Amino acid sequence: MFRLDNKVCLITGGASGIGEAMAHVFSAQGGRVTVLDQKTGNLPHVTYQIADVTDAGAVREHVQQIEARERTIDVLVNCAGISHVGNVETTTSADMDRLFAVNVKGVFHCIQAVLPSMKKQKKGVILNLASIAASVGIADRFAYSMTKGAVYMMTLSVAKDYIQHGIRCNCISPARVHTPFVDGFLKANYPGQEKEMFEKLSKTQPIGRMAQPIEVAHLALYLCSDEAGFITGTDYPIDGGFIKLNS
Repeated sequence: MFRLDNKVCLITGGASGIGEAMAHVFSAQGGRVTVLDQKTGNLPHVTYQIADVTDAGAVREHVQQIEARERTIDVLVNCAGISHVGNVETTTSADMDRLFAVNVKGVFHCIQAVLPSMKKQKKGVILNLASIAASVGIADRFAYSMTKGAVYMMTLSVAKDYIQHGIRCNCISPARVHTPFVDGFLKANYPGQEKEMFEKLSKTQPIGRMAQPIEVAHLALYLCSDEAGFITGTDYPIDGGFIKLNS
């Protein structure tokens, strides 16, 4: 079950963190995986292409290269994204532009680029990475939450508009996930207090810990597999009880 044999999978932001875990799992399950990222990774049987998702022309060129090599694209996972800490007063216009360019327009560029191929073959799967921040208020995540809310609504819109073409579109909304970004954030902002702050952040999830990237990857695998063929237009929180059990 949950095989991706011979399915051509494009994963953005797949050189580290959650995206890297997805690239590993998808490849292990038979997918032919290409990663678009601003850096390369070291996973075997994965093709890496250096790309900036904020550049629509570059994204189209990369997608065309993949299609020329693989003939089609069956699965797109939009995992590339950046974070930001701040409220409405401390967020600058430049912050908003940067976050919108990557987290919103980057997703838009990739979806727009793969749709012609998916429409032609009358099937395809698009999976976007949203966040619990799209559903609940989180302190000092003003701009980041805005972008993830946009990703959520893009998911619903694409699912509605392309269901007749056999294209499914869903999103995943993780709570805190233990990635290198978290370690770097703690080191930069809480030097000498990393362990204490890590435990504090972990306990904001009722389950008492952060998710591991591989756990998010396993959910992504299911949603992109044929076994999830009846699922579209849905957001899947993977949050250790954060949304429902913290209220």
